[in-house]
Amino acid sequence: MKHVYTGKTKDVFALEDGNYLLQFKDDVTGVDGVFDPGANSVGLTIEGAGRSGLKLTKYFFEVLKEKGIPTHYVDADIEKATMTVKPAEVFGKGLEVICRYRAVGSFLRRYGLYAEEGQSLDAFVEVTIKDDEREDPPISEDALDMLGVLSKDEYKVLKVLTQQIGNVVKEELAKKGIELYDIKFEFGRTGEEKEIVLIDEISGGNMRAYKDGEYIEPLELEKLFL
Repeated sequence: MKHVYTGKTKDVFALEDGNYLLQFKDDVTGVDGVFDPGANSVGLTIEGAGRSGLKLTKYFFEVLKEKGIPTHYVDADIEKATMTVKPAEVFGKGLEVICRYRAVGSFLRRYGLYAEEGQSLDAFVEVTIKDDEREDPPISEDALDMLGVLSKDEYKVLKVLTQQIGNVVKEELAKKGIELYDIKFEFGRTGEEKEIVLIDEISGGNMRAYKDGEYIEPLELEKLFL
């Protein structure tokens, strides 16, 4: 096993069979010791956060597998807090794709002139560039195409997958009386066909979820849901 990358919340290792191993850590993003899924730096360490994130990720990736939705997931070991995944290349230097069902967070900060807090959004898809220095700026379909990050055809696939996966997560949470406000995904290309697949994780740290109008912390979400 060869160490290839140290991330904020995960470390990545190359396996001999060509797959990769993701080691989930207890570090979470935030500012001044307060958790924030949108933050660009590690803000605090929460014991059990890695395993908690992996439990939800495993659950959702296996639901997606049953539905035939393409992901990089192979399997997961909750005890060791590791997930085995197929190799995939990211778009450019990395994109985040957000699916929004209610106006909160950065959407509200940007569009507050028109949007009211918590107003319903119809699975609005937004792409941002992973760039800590520039605070992850949003980017349009045309700009992505012109800058050679991904083609317009690839963007269409990305958008459809984002809404499809977002709706699966939303429906699963709704079964437990939990409402999904927004969720953040990452995608990559895999295999010779360069198929677009969901990569990374689906955990409480990637979404805003509410129950009875109250925000649910990521570790609490895993307990309530599973």
